[in-house]
Amino acid sequence: QVQLVESGGGLVQAGGSLRLSCAASEQTAMGWFRQAPGKEREFVASISWSGGSPRYGDSVKGRFTISRDNAKNTMYLQMNRLKPEDTALYYCAADRMARLTNTPRYWGQGTQVTVSS
Repeated sequence: QVQLVESGGGLVQAGGSLRLSCAASEQTAMGWFRQAPGKEREFVASISWSGGSPRYGDSVKGRFTISRDNAKNTMYLQMNRLKPEDTALYYCAADRMARLTNTPRYWGQGTQVTVSS
């Protein structure tokens, strides 16, 4: 059982930045998904077990950066140039695999990101 705890969400104005964190109970492939009211869950970013192979959803490429600190089993999502359409509940996800799958087995509780115009 992998436990995940995410943090760092909040309210920010358009154009601003936030950094999300997700602490895991063990080293795993990890990533982020988000879901806005009335919309389906959307893939945001992922990173491999070793910290390589970063992947991003099209809507966040060039603005978000995923990274991890394996000494802490912690993943980060640096979000820059935020837009109102980035407003969503952001979920940390993990798999006991080298890379994150499309249907991760483990999930955090979510952290809210709200971007005002």
